[in-house]
Amino acid sequence: MASLMSIVALSIDALLPGLPNIGSDLGVTNPNDNQWLITMIFLGLGFGQLIFGPLSDSFGRKPVVYVGFVVFIIASIICLTTKSFEMMIFGRILQGVGLSSPRTLSLAIIRDSYSGNYMAKIMSIVVMVFILVPVIAPAMGQLVLDFYSWHSIFYINLIYGFLIMLWFWKRQPETLAKENRIKFTSHLFIDGVKEFVKYRDAVAFTFVSGFITGSFMVYLSTSQQIFEQQYNLADLFPYIFASLAISVGLATYLNSVLVVKHGMWKIAYLAAGAYAIISLLYVILFWSGINPSIQVLISFFAVQFFAVGFLFGNLRALAMQPLGHIAGIGAAINGFVSTVMAVPIANYIGSFVTDSVLPLFIGFSFFGVLSLLTFIILKRPAEAVTDNAH
Repeated sequence: MASLMSIVALSIDALLPGLPNIGSDLGVTNPNDNQWLITMIFLGLGFGQLIFGPLSDSFGRKPVVYVGFVVFIIASIICLTTKSFEMMIFGRILQGVGLSSPRTLSLAIIRDSYSGNYMAKIMSIVVMVFILVPVIAPAMGQLVLDFYSWHSIFYINLIYGFLIMLWFWKRQPETLAKENRIKFTSHLFIDGVKEFVKYRDAVAFTFVSGFITGSFMVYLSTSQQIFEQQYNLADLFPYIFASLAISVGLATYLNSVLVVKHGMWKIAYLAAGAYAIISLLYVILFWSGINPSIQVLISFFAVQFFAVGFLFGNLRALAMQPLGHIAGIGAAINGFVSTVMAVPIANYIGSFVTDSVLPLFIGFSFFGVLSLLTFIILKRPAEAVTDNAH
């Protein structure tokens, strides 16, 4: 499951060092426009889930993963052969559509197999491996660029994806038994949405996922610009990016150890509080808009992303917990809503990140506080928090 999801991370992060090269090759005049190559793949990820999630509830998980991969191959060929920036963006959206299948269905497969805090533990381990890919992806992308053109990054993604699909085909059994499949009808999706909105927790934690993913996506799409242009650290960018991803990875690992004992709700609640407080502290200290030293900035990012590591897996698990009977469409709606919220958040805040990091932290603060408020509104009696894994 982790390697299925990691195809997504590799397709996004390995391209980061190549953005200026692609932009100049395709005649982009405004460097800020290069961010679209990162954010628009998320748009495809969001919408694609709405197709593949419901289909997997009817036809099983494995066949639908294969269909998504075929779409990814076609999209990659478009990206490799185009000479126009607009067509490249279309190819990136289509890549996102294809990749939404393994991304969503890995969640559904986990939910088919586990529930409760133990499901949160498994999701944390999967997210941890998923997050280790961004640790090496930009450095790998940079290494490839040193010897070849940016096209090679797409070829490597294709080869890696193909190997993962072979492994998935050979080793992963189908987790949705025929008797548990939902008959495919024209109103399958509408019925699924009606069922989804019955569960207040599923809806609320999907929104919180959107807030956190959106603010994190701003960092993903602007990091290259911040470290290379605002701080003139082009050579160190892959290493800084990797060290900050390790902060997230460490937190997801600790979460997998602690979640069965302390419960996913409590850990996520505390992490949302930390996320909000750290970003507010930055905004108060550096309100002038003058960037702090690189050491101070990296320290803030590291603590911030440590909190994110405790949120990613738990928020997904909390949203999926009541949706075992519609895991495919549940994972699809969860992923769609959180991604479709995240893309405009990232594009809007990212447009302000030109000569200061402050707008990034104002965005973190706003969405951190919103997330914390959601937890406070949902506050439930203590006995409901202890969740029986079965």
